[in-house]
Amino acid sequence: MKKFALFVFNGDPMCFIHVLLNALDMDKKGWQPRIILEGASVKLIPELVKAENPLNKLWTKVVDRNLVEGVCKACSNKLGTLEDAKEQGLTFLGDMSGHPSMSQYLENDFEIITF
Repeated sequence: MKKFALFVFNGDPMCFIHVLLNALDMDKKGWQPRIILEGASVKLIPELVKAENPLNKLWTKVVDRNLVEGVCKACSNKLGTLEDAKEQGLTFLGDMSGHPSMSQYLENDFEIITF
């Protein structure tokens, strides 16, 4: 099975829509995509749950399909979205000085794609 770790650093909604669409497409093909929110992308967290947000339906689908691996603990803390992530029940990742480590995914045969 193909496995992909989608590390999202970019906080631009036009970039993030492609992350969501690709994760859903990969999942549909039977692959194993995992979305990791890092850097500026964590600022999107409070907006994604708002029904009026154009990304809300796609976000809900990836969350429901368990495709969101987690959120960078250090970045969400620094950028003020830690509580929003907690409220959504998202997993915090921080095994590398508070940030998610890419090496753990490489060790588990994931290909890494960055956005």
